[in-house]
Amino acid sequence: MNTISVDNQPITPSKVVCIGRNYVDHITELGNEVPDEMVVFLKPNSAISAELNAFHQEALHYEGELSFVYQQGKFTAVGFGLDLTKRGLQSQLKSKGLPWERAKAFNGAAVFSPFVSLDVINDDLSLALAINNKPTQAGGVALMMVKPQDILAELATFIDLTDGDIVMTGTPKGVGQINVGDNFHGQVLQGDKVLVEASWQAK
Repeated sequence: MNTISVDNQPITPSKVVCIGRNYVDHITELGNEVPDEMVVFLKPNSAISAELNAFHQEALHYEGELSFVYQQGKFTAVGFGLDLTKRGLQSQLKSKGLPWERAKAFNGAAVFSPFVSLDVINDDLSLALAINNKPTQAGGVALMMVKPQDILAELATFIDLTDGDIVMTGTPKGVGQINVGDNFHGQVLQGDKVLVEASWQAK
C-alpha cells in the first residue's frame, strides 16, 4: 500500500476522492458545462506516487490541486497534489458517456507533496504551480465553486471516508501536457505564507 507523509509521519490512505469542475475558469478552459451538482470520482491507493511521469500509455496532463487529509470527521492537513490525466482517453470516454477511471485512476496518477497539519480552512488558502520557473497555475478556496467544508458535507451523504483518505478539491485554469524533463514546483499558501512546497522533475 502506498503512503503519504503528514507532519513527517507516514499515513496510508485507502483512497483518493477527487472533485471535478470546481473552478469556473477551468471549466471554460476545457470547454465543459458548469455542473448542476458536485462532480466526484475516485483514485485507488495504487494511484498514489511520489514520482511525476510524463507518459503512461499516452502523454499525460497535469492538474494542480489543493488536497486535504481526512481524519476523525474533518480535514486536518493540507498538501499540494497533481491529478494526472490521460486527456485524449478522457475525451474519448466522455464522448461515449463512459466513466473516467481509465484516464484518471491509473498507477501513478496522484502525486503529492508532504502534508502539514492545518487548523483553519478559509479563503486565504491557495496553491501556486510553476513549471520550469514559469508561473502556470494559481487559485484556491476563494475561487472554488464548492468550498472544502461543503465538499466534506456532500461526500458524507453517500460515501464513508476513512482516516487518512485524501480529498483533491479541483484545479484552477492553466492545465497542460507534461514533458519529460519539466521541473514542477508546487506550493500551498495561507495568505503570503508558504505552508508546504515540493518539486518534481518529470520522467
